[in-house]
Amino acid sequence: EVQLVESGGDSVQAGGSLRLSCTASGFTFADSDMTWYRQAPGNECELVSRLYRDGTSFYADSVKGRFTVSQDNAKNTRYLQMNSLQPEDTAAYYCAAYPPPGFGGSWSAATPCRGQGTQVTVFS
Repeated sequence: EVQLVESGGDSVQAGGSLRLSCTASGFTFADSDMTWYRQAPGNECELVSRLYRDGTSFYADSVKGRFTVSQDNAKNTRYLQMNSLQPEDTAAYYCAAYPPPGFGGSWSAATPCRGQGTQVTVFS
């Protein structure tokens, strides 16, 4: 079964840092593109960052220079390092991944802002 599990959310003071984890099962993360999303109450789901399987990355303007994506293939996990956190970063954070080339099974991990997510709260 294809599954993603987010973790690492917490409450931090503005200016602080957190590292979120997204651990995959049922497929090899290194073979997939993945996206971090976030959603604050009353707001739409927002794309935060994307890490492509070729190692390139994309960041929303709101987090560029503060957030960094990385991966640990041995742990089948991707990370979102968040520095200089601000109250406007408060949201539930989710990861999503896309089927690797040639994947022939059922895929349920690509929907934005779906799943358990992990809550990040930044207070001033």
